[in-house]
Amino acid sequence: MRPVAAAVAAETQPAAADHGFAALGLRDELVRAVLAHGYSTPTPIQRQAIPAVLQGGDLLGGAQTGTGKTAGFVLPMLQRLMNSTAPTGQRGKRLPRALILAPTRELAAQVEESVRVYGKFLPLTSTCIFGGVGINPQIDAVRRGVDIIVATPGRLLDIYGQRAIDFSGIEILVLDEADRMLDMGFIHDIKKVLAALPAKRQNLLFSATFSDDIKALADRLLNNPQAIEVARRNTTVEVVEQSVVQVEKAHKAKLLIHLVKSRDWQQTLVFTRTKHGANRLAEQLEKSGIVAMAIHGNKSQGARTKALAGFKDGSVRVLVATDIAARGIDIDQLPQVVNYELPNVPEDYVHRIGRTGRAGASGQALSLVMQEELPLLKDIEKFSKQSIPRVKIDGFDPSALPDPVAAVSDARDAEWQARGGRPAPRRSASKPQGAPRGSHGRSGSGGQGRSGGGAGAGNAGASGQQRTPSSPPRTFSTTASPSARPRSGGTSRR
Repeated sequence: MRPVAAAVAAETQPAAADHGFAALGLRDELVRAVLAHGYSTPTPIQRQAIPAVLQGGDLLGGAQTGTGKTAGFVLPMLQRLMNSTAPTGQRGKRLPRALILAPTRELAAQVEESVRVYGKFLPLTSTCIFGGVGINPQIDAVRRGVDIIVATPGRLLDIYGQRAIDFSGIEILVLDEADRMLDMGFIHDIKKVLAALPAKRQNLLFSATFSDDIKALADRLLNNPQAIEVARRNTTVEVVEQSVVQVEKAHKAKLLIHLVKSRDWQQTLVFTRTKHGANRLAEQLEKSGIVAMAIHGNKSQGARTKALAGFKDGSVRVLVATDIAARGIDIDQLPQVVNYELPNVPEDYVHRIGRTGRAGASGQALSLVMQEELPLLKDIEKFSKQSIPRVKIDGFDPSALPDPVAAVSDARDAEWQARGGRPAPRRSASKPQGAPRGSHGRSGSGGQGRSGGGAGAGNAGASGQQRTPSSPPRTFSTTASPSARPRSGGTSRR
């Protein structure tokens, strides 16, 4: 959504002063909330989606990230819930009436934040459910009664399996970023959720791309849907200035450090393919004097929250992320996205560069491509039906720059390689000679590796084997932003 030049004073501003959202048929409380948030002009997806959802039919929405699609379904969903009576369960508590599924913890928290922001003048409650944190506070929140649940599929099924959720009152189901959920392997979880829901309900499916799998899911889920699409199919964000620099693998880190320093980049999102690569690059940036943090599925929820909060407030200059962890990063006017490594799947390139150029703002996406990645670049250009310009970086001479300080993992790998691919025997001075060796260099990895790793980042609780934090999860007040401090599952009152 496009920000208003000067945000309107919220609670006192009548909806009659608005000629955008009010004209779409939204009630006064919702329009006042939108104006209070600093927006007055609907985006194209909102102009089409809001009236369609208000009519009560199913919807298939095609929109790139950053187009305002969240408000496109949250606003009319809130209005429809206000027009119906909340059912109650056996304990007299209200049953959930709307369910929003999202692929990752960060995106789920972001969507639930929007529910609270736009529903601030309505007597509706919401809660956010995801893995990587304690499950009991989330169960308690649902049992107390809630109108809207925003969840990742795995943890939702965990709670449903404990018979803590009654789905019989669900009126509206939303699948947000459905393409990413399928990419992450959630199709079986989604089918289990669908089987537990009432047959009669409104279904809304949103996706940035339309693969054959998405079409099959839409055919299964949607009943005579209205289809809206605000961007050409499978196109990259047109307001993003894209470019490619060809560089040797050994010089990529040098080039990135040179760009950040010489161009004074203050907020840059960098993508790697692997979690190990993200950790290594963040460490190299740090040791070169650039404040950087890594975010990926193996990071604890606390570490991910800290990294996102620092990146948003400017204290972290470079955020190095894997594709899955970056879903849900919603930062206004993010200036640069760098593909340190190209993704293996062309669709992921669309999602990556969609982190910048949001809601009409301009942005830059630079890809550092080595010789071996040229086939991947060709696939991306074929997929997006464009030729991405090749550029040269003035003033970059890798031979004149010092090598980035080797990360601990690099030094360890080099040592192992020098010894024939196996670690050298190590003995601790504090242990007798015959004592068994410990797993040198591995301290702490187990706890991180089970907090929601890999493709299951949004499904961290599905296996029930992740380690829980040593201290109990905290529940934050409704004034705290989940994008900065994701909540562990408490309800928020409008």
